[in-house]
Amino acid sequence: MSKGQQTHVIGWGIGLPTQILTNETLESIVDTSSHWIQSRTGIEERRIVSNEESTYSLGLTAAKQALCQAGMLASDVEMIVVATSTGDYGFPAVANQIQYGIGADHAAAFDINTACTGFVSALSVADSLIRSGQHNNVLVVGAETMSRIVDWTDRSTCVLFGDGAGALLLQRSDKRGGILSSVQWSDGAGAPYLYVKNNSAVDPNGDTHIDRDNFIKMDGREVFKFAVRAMTEATIKTATLADISIPEIDVVVPHQANIRIIEAAARALAMPMDRFITNVDRYGNTSAASIPIALYEAIEDGRIQSGMKIILVAFGAGLSAGGIAIEWA
Repeated sequence: MSKGQQTHVIGWGIGLPTQILTNETLESIVDTSSHWIQSRTGIEERRIVSNEESTYSLGLTAAKQALCQAGMLASDVEMIVVATSTGDYGFPAVANQIQYGIGADHAAAFDINTACTGFVSALSVADSLIRSGQHNNVLVVGAETMSRIVDWTDRSTCVLFGDGAGALLLQRSDKRGGILSSVQWSDGAGAPYLYVKNNSAVDPNGDTHIDRDNFIKMDGREVFKFAVRAMTEATIKTATLADISIPEIDVVVPHQANIRIIEAAARALAMPMDRFITNVDRYGNTSAASIPIALYEAIEDGRIQSGMKIILVAFGAGLSAGGIAIEWA
């Protein structure tokens, strides 16, 4: 990057439903057990929206918090990019709703849907917009209400997902560091392994049309194999582009889908698990929201410090994968 073109993270926030759904409660809803869920996924509980909450409301909370943390006025935001596969409407975009909700009167706004890879995709686009000189301040949000597109009679999928949102505020700066590299790729041949037929199961009032053809369908075995390979390859490719060796990576913030996937990727990279940020036990798989939520908690807990080299890495439906390297400043 040339001087003055670096993209830095200057604000962060999250939006979480108040309702917690534990494994024990799930035992009364579907034929499963808390031990089975925890041992195979690492998940112990997840957040689920109420009828009064939505993808928009969660994203709005995260966006406002990121602005407040950065001390920036909404009027200074020039672009809003929202990663989501569970928008409350077919259109308008969630980003447009958030643009109005925070009062970013002059900002452009659009959504990106690469499912669980979405936040990495959105960061990559935002970074490109900043480095090209088109924008100085870009708000990136990952927001999902996955509970509204899961089949609560399908024990293979309904135990995995949760709802939430996270946001990062990005700013052009001439400071050293910031976003160093990004990598993305897709394998459309794997589309049948993880998909939702359409979003007619989603209703902005919180109701669902009970047509199980419209809920998440997943081939768990095939997705697992792709996920481990994709997380490993994306981490290596992203780090290599940023001129970072694997031992030099201080922290990896992976998509929080399954603790076994994260552990397998750590073994493949010969990295200790204590360098991986994990909170899948408390939130489950929140799709495009998982990375910003995990990153937010790591920052607040002091696990992210200035000068650290960080990799954000994700995989998702598409099939898709991607990574972002950041030198925290």
